[in-house]
Amino acid sequence: MRNDTLNDVINSIKNASRLGRREIIAEPAAKLIGKVLKVMQDYNYIKSFEVIDESRGGKFKIVLNTTINNCGVIKPRFPVKNENLEKYESRYLPAEDFGILILTTTKGVMSNIEARKLGIGGKLLAYVY
Repeated sequence: MRNDTLNDVINSIKNASRLGRREIIAEPAAKLIGKVLKVMQDYNYIKSFEVIDESRGGKFKIVLNTTINNCGVIKPRFPVKNENLEKYESRYLPAEDFGILILTTTKGVMSNIEARKLGIGGKLLAYVY
């Protein structure tokens, strides 16, 4: 059994992007993974995704849009205040305004850009650029 399903899906996306594949099947279809994929879709890192209910847990069919330079899961999931977001942006992203951090907040899963606009913090989940 897998311990970190979000990490498995993010690594599948990264490996498929490096190999030049445009479509992958990732499992299981958890709600948190779906919300992270929705944020990635909003910022055009993936073209689309859908849930395939074949069995218990289900699967995601993910269609990649462009080549992703790098993506990964942030462990441990650091709690971050809005004032400290810039520190983690400089740690995980290569340049300013290049890539996104994905975090979970009291308002749901969102990017660092949306969290900064709302003035809220949360726990870091992943980065994509």
